Amino acid sequence: MSGAADRQSVEERRTALREQYLRPPGERPASTARGLHHTALLAGDVERTIRFYQGVLEFPLTELIENRDYAGSSHFFFDIGNGNLIAFFDFPGLDLGPYQEVLGGLHHLAISVAPDKWERLRGKLTEAGVEVVEHSGVSLYFRDPDGARIELIADPLGEMYGTKVT
Repeated sequence: MSGAADRQSVEERRTALREQYLRPPGERPASTARGLHHTALLAGDVERTIRFYQGVLEFPLTELIENRDYAGSSHFFFDIGNGNLIAFFDFPGLDLGPYQEVLGGLHHLAISVAPDKWERLRGKLTEAGVEVVEHSGVSLYFRDPDGARIELIADPLGEMYGTKVT
């Protein structure tokens, strides 16, 4: 099959899935979820992670406790707005290796920030020597100190590149 035929086949499948499952907003049932409580990532160094997320990205540290599942490990949280948190675990003594994007794993974490804060954070990231890739004038992609890919998006929650997704 040619590349064009493959793309057509993929789009036909997407169309079929939309027709079968996607309902207009007024016809969708309410979600059983209240929102994302937290997403947990791994940190190679607790203080380095705090300096990056609180110092560079301006996400306040809200809690730092022992990980209940691994003695000596820390579990710590940052406020990313609207009652949502990003959390981290460190696992001292375990060789976790560097972050890897893998099929079935985390690709990136997208966090919405107001446009004025987006501009300021772009400057802070650059000043901190973080390589930043800008996309579509509203997305900044970069890697945290452990290599996890993060996106700061200037679109409001529930929008993707100016289009409502909720």
